[in-house]
Amino acid sequence: MRFQAPQLGALGVTFTAFRAMEFASLVAMIGITSNFINEIVTSQRDMPDVLVGTLAVASISTLYVSISYILYYDGLLPLLIAGGIDLALLVAAIVVAVTIGKPLSMLKCDLLPQPTPPTQTFTMSISARDYASAAAKYNNYLALITTDQPHCYEIKAVWGLGIALCVLFAFSAVICVGLWRRTKSGAAAPKDIEG
Repeated sequence: MRFQAPQLGALGVTFTAFRAMEFASLVAMIGITSNFINEIVTSQRDMPDVLVGTLAVASISTLYVSISYILYYDGLLPLLIAGGIDLALLVAAIVVAVTIGKPLSMLKCDLLPQPTPPTQTFTMSISARDYASAAAKYNNYLALITTDQPHCYEIKAVWGLGIALCVLFAFSAVICVGLWRRTKSGAAAPKDIEG
């Protein structure tokens, strides 16, 4: 049994490349965000909503990217609907990038202290108080990203991946529409180079 991707020219190859880049970015984003959530839960604090939202959007997007590529590979993907879903994920990626990046735009990670070996530094850096209000959860997020340089660089990496996903989902939505037009119009007639 041979596996062969759909022969849809440069658009098909571009779609495959974009899906691979989206998948890699989403997996990296899930890993880094999960690490943050693990550290917060280990320190017995409530996690910031921005990290939970980021993890949820990235997980759903990863599932969609995987399933949509499998359907594309088998020629079963409704391309126009996929373009619409890519636009919806573009909006979600913009929301994630904006909410994560709000406090990061002016933050200089190199001015933060170097990490110290014990894990207590992270636990002690967040004051012990009730985290029921949204302002307190936001302050929890700020305390997390300003703990030390590695935390700052990691959350900036998540922010950068969110921005990259905005670009990737925007282009893949356009590519889906182009693929839909190509398959709708049928196979193009072969060009006659002699006449």
